[in-house]
Amino acid sequence: MDNANGIHYIELSRNPIRFDAVSQLTNVFFDDSNKQIFAVRSGGATGVVVKGPVPNEDTVISFCMNDRGGAIRSIKFSPDNQILAVQRKENAVEFVCFQGEQPMLQDIITHQVKTMIHGFVWIHNREVALISNTGVEVYTVLPEKRQVRSVKSLSISIKWFAWCCDANVALLCTTEGNSLVPVLVKQKVITKLPKVDLASPSREVQESKVTLGQVYGVLAVLILQSNSSSGMMEVEVHLLNGPGLAPRKCHVLRLSLVGRFAINTVDNLIVVHHQATGTSLLFDISLTGEVIQDITYHAPITTGRSIKPFGLKLPSLSPDGQILQCELYSTHWVLFQPNIVIDAKLGCMWYLNLCIDPICNLISDRIRLTEFLLQRSSGKQVLLKVLGQLVDDQYKGTLLPVLETIFSRINKIYASWVQLELQNQTAQPSNVKTSTVKHTSPPIVLIEQLDMVQIFQRIARRPHTETILMLYLQSLNKFNIAAQEELSKMIISELIHNHSFDTLRRLVSYSMVLESKAVACFLLSHSDVDTAISQVAIDMLGKIQAHEIIIEVMLGQGKVIDALRLAKNSLGLDKVPARKFLEAAHKTNDDLIFHSVFRFFQMRNLKLYETLAFPKAEQCTEFIQHYNSTFPVDNSLKPQIS
Repeated sequence: MDNANGIHYIELSRNPIRFDAVSQLTNVFFDDSNKQIFAVRSGGATGVVVKGPVPNEDTVISFCMNDRGGAIRSIKFSPDNQILAVQRKENAVEFVCFQGEQPMLQDIITHQVKTMIHGFVWIHNREVALISNTGVEVYTVLPEKRQVRSVKSLSISIKWFAWCCDANVALLCTTEGNSLVPVLVKQKVITKLPKVDLASPSREVQESKVTLGQVYGVLAVLILQSNSSSGMMEVEVHLLNGPGLAPRKCHVLRLSLVGRFAINTVDNLIVVHHQATGTSLLFDISLTGEVIQDITYHAPITTGRSIKPFGLKLPSLSPDGQILQCELYSTHWVLFQPNIVIDAKLGCMWYLNLCIDPICNLISDRIRLTEFLLQRSSGKQVLLKVLGQLVDDQYKGTLLPVLETIFSRINKIYASWVQLELQNQTAQPSNVKTSTVKHTSPPIVLIEQLDMVQIFQRIARRPHTETILMLYLQSLNKFNIAAQEELSKMIISELIHNHSFDTLRRLVSYSMVLESKAVACFLLSHSDVDTAISQVAIDMLGKIQAHEIIIEVMLGQGKVIDALRLAKNSLGLDKVPARKFLEAAHKTNDDLIFHSVFRFFQMRNLKLYETLAFPKAEQCTEFIQHYNSTFPVDNSLKPQIS
């Protein structure tokens, strides 16, 4: 496997949780539900130290408890850390109540059964599920009565089980038919789900070959198998796609390797670690692959690479400290879901994290990289950087189809989000407080118009910018997304700069840019470039029926008669201000226009007030005098101020 140039796309968390390493006196246990690690010395007699991420990684619970005989097999706190469950024997579990952070050792409740207990899981602060060779049983722990009461049970023969705390599902490997059966276990409820459809039900399924986790919010059963023809190892991905539906083999991950493997899930990626080569393979089941009989076969996203080397700082008197280079893919490593690595010998617990930036250099296909980044929790800024590079001065005409496809990918997600937001706004009654309305979670990565505008602004007024902007606008239109103000203004600016007035006229005609007073006024502010621009602005204002602004524009252009005609039709005869129009007509220095406007208002006065005279409130004295002096022939019609 290639690790050239020191590129690593997986790393261990910088600050591991440290604990006492495994020794002759110390045993280490991990609770994958609470993510707590227990260092138990001398069976608990000389101390138990519990560490975990909740409420923070500095939280430590320390206590002692009696060594009641028998080595501890499993130890787990209830979710609220108030009851400790300890299994020492194959048929019994002890429950120790806590007061604060100290155990009440005098009140230990021992629950003994006649079966062999494979393990137990807490499903609530006071409810625990015991999974034995004969089935699953949910118990309520009653500390005040020092009792454990059965509330629900399921009889089924079980060899082993796996547990997914995020989904509250146990995967049971049954002795009958060697099948894998998912079981939903919640408070006072056990629901048996359809079994996993195994290709070779007669073949024994080993516990070490099965991983249970969640990928893209769906429960996934990952089974490590060898390919019958090539002999290479593969991972079958069975997804539980919905209530009542049988888990179906939807994907196969081709490892093209043999040997020992372990699996994690990191940021919805399936990470397959290979011990012999010391590398990790990344798989994304959301990406396309080779489809054979409705099953998608995936190759790794890129060449397998090792986890980034980790230097562990050791206690030292020197200010710089001593650094121990940790052995990666150690035989002492134990992996837990979704992304936990524990080195029991070293006494460290890490989280596996994804390094996004290096992957961008490893995936040359920009469309596939976009699809990959759209599904990563920290992918937005990296994707914006990739988009910026694509539209920057490295632009080539051959990239247009690539950009078109990428715009489609990001706008498909954007359109779905816009539609959901509209539905939420429509469904919300006006009398309902917003705090009570259930809000939809946004997509993992959402690239909105403002994000794209910031990218486009960096390439403003370059030869290819108009082409890229039009490509993006067409993509928005394809998904019925209306262009917002900032984008509309930028497109208009580019079209005006390039004198693409026909294109500008078509965009406004087909409502492809935002139609608003603000955008229309933005157009008008550039009307000195070409007379066509002001007409486009007037067309837009007409569409949104902003007649007052159109009238002002026409008056400013000296089109007084056109403005008067529009005012009469849109505002009504009684709302047309005489002084404004007479003043505009006077400024044209065209006696014919002034005469027409003056006579219009005389006729209006006659109709409204039954006199030719202007109301005194309209303050038209100077224009009456101008009319009388300019047109003395009409003295018989001289109006008086009423």
